[in-house]
Amino acid sequence: MADLICLVDDDASFRTSISRLLQLRGYDVVQFASAGGALEALRNGLTPNCILLDVKMPNLSGPTLQERLRELEIDSPIIFLTGYGDIPTTVTAIKAGAEDVLSKPVPEQVLIGAIQRATDRFQVERSKSAWRRTARTLLESLTPREREVFERVVRGKANKLAARELGITERTVKAHRQRIFEKLHAKTVAELVSLAARLEILEETTSRMHDDPAQGSDQ
Repeated sequence: MADLICLVDDDASFRTSISRLLQLRGYDVVQFASAGGALEALRNGLTPNCILLDVKMPNLSGPTLQERLRELEIDSPIIFLTGYGDIPTTVTAIKAGAEDVLSKPVPEQVLIGAIQRATDRFQVERSKSAWRRTARTLLESLTPREREVFERVVRGKANKLAARELGITERTVKAHRQRIFEKLHAKTVAELVSLAARLEILEETTSRMHDDPAQGSDQ
């Protein structure tokens, strides 16, 4: 499936020429003459792999649209195209999360290179987000007690110590561990630790146990 590029610019001739160029390069393109029109479509589910966005447009400017999309947690990468390229505009846009700022007229290779970098990063981030959603769904399948055992397993606590901390038998801890491995589709403790680290659960667990000295005690 071709990457979808959202082109937002109030210059009709510019939109036409850029759209033709991108389509010849194998991209799908959707055009908007205003930032307001693009915002409505994006709010209603349009998910482009990259947004090419003019900086200065009537009513709603490119940077304002960027801010609105951030508020809506729409994370398609943005490349600003501007005939008014200056250092303050570039710095502000990049700080706000823009992928790049390119001055018109943009050389073809420069534009295609910027789009490729943006779409590649978007695909990677989207894959990471999908993994995190799946992993958190699996984690939420654990019972409260299984979650307590899981947190101790990934911190390297032995079954005996975990049992003492939780006030249950070592056999019960082992039973919980078995169900944890099954629910999280893990075969080794290392896989559980990796999952916890990638979801930043280790940091959350350590912080919580520091707040509760009784839980954090190994004595």
